[in-house]
Amino acid sequence: MKFALTLSERLARARVDLRLGVPILLQSGDSTILAAAAETLSEDRFRDFRLIGQPLITLTKRRAETLKARCYDGDIARISIPPEVTCGWVVSLADPSSDLIAPMKGPLIALREGNADLHRAAISLAKAARLLPAVLTVALDRESAAAMATELTLIDTQATADILATPSVAKHVVSAKVPLQVSDAGRLHVFRPDDGGEEHYAVEIGQPDRSKPVLARLHSACFTGDLLGSLKCDCGAQLNAALAQMGAEKAGILLYLNQEGRGIGLANKMRAYSLQDQGFDTVQANHRLGFEDDERDFRIGATLLKELGFSAVRLLTNNPEKVRMLTANGIDVTERVPLKVGKNAVNAKYLDTKAKKSGHLL
Repeated sequence: MKFALTLSERLARARVDLRLGVPILLQSGDSTILAAAAETLSEDRFRDFRLIGQPLITLTKRRAETLKARCYDGDIARISIPPEVTCGWVVSLADPSSDLIAPMKGPLIALREGNADLHRAAISLAKAARLLPAVLTVALDRESAAAMATELTLIDTQATADILATPSVAKHVVSAKVPLQVSDAGRLHVFRPDDGGEEHYAVEIGQPDRSKPVLARLHSACFTGDLLGSLKCDCGAQLNAALAQMGAEKAGILLYLNQEGRGIGLANKMRAYSLQDQGFDTVQANHRLGFEDDERDFRIGATLLKELGFSAVRLLTNNPEKVRMLTANGIDVTERVPLKVGKNAVNAKYLDTKAKKSGHLL
């Protein structure tokens, strides 16, 4: 019997390891690095990295620009770690919470030479783990890499490149009738990604005709707005309005995608909120954390719609990117149905930023 891990299983394990503060190995050809997420780095492991060689911290271009560091690698920057600094210094490069208190963290010396592909892959895995996109790395010789591979998760980045670039396959697990306030004829479908990621849900209202465009919404999970009724965003209002319109038409499909905080996770979303309290807008906050304006992947929406038998939609959205992504992935968007609800005195600036900087039609 063979119980060897598949490539997807190795990637899932790597994400968990990073969240736990456990280093992973990334390999491509003859090159191997040891990588750990800066956010979960312990003082003991930081010392161990130093014993191996000269560690680096890799940041995204967005975070590097905030810290006034050079980005010789395009979308990332590999920063040398001075010999006198502590683990706390490394974490402070990743976490912007103290930037205004201690803005001078440098001088930061970025590397110009060498291949950065393994470091780029480490950043992608940190993002996938919903951690701050900053990683501590150190190069390994062949002997050290072979010894560590017996205990740590090893990722061959060449073998996993296609998996990382392709949306995960979400398998239908179960569905059941769930009578809703907007419709007695509600049905909830649960989909489980094959990469070990969070489950996604589809709420089917009535019995939509699969041969016609269905009223649909791709709704990203928002714990604060959907569940707590937060006034900082318009998410809860959009969710309720979309369901109400589907109920009124007696047919519709709502995809509830677990991509909290525009794909950065709830903890990072709260970090962004903290930065907004310091005076930054939602886009600036994401950039200071090291993320793009929006890290969501709407291709999963197209996958779920196809799985449910839909090929055309009337899409309830103010976000043109959702229309573009569905269209590019084989779903015919016959109409964009505006969903302008939820504006209040608290979120007015937030919505204005979404319109001006993220292109939402508000």
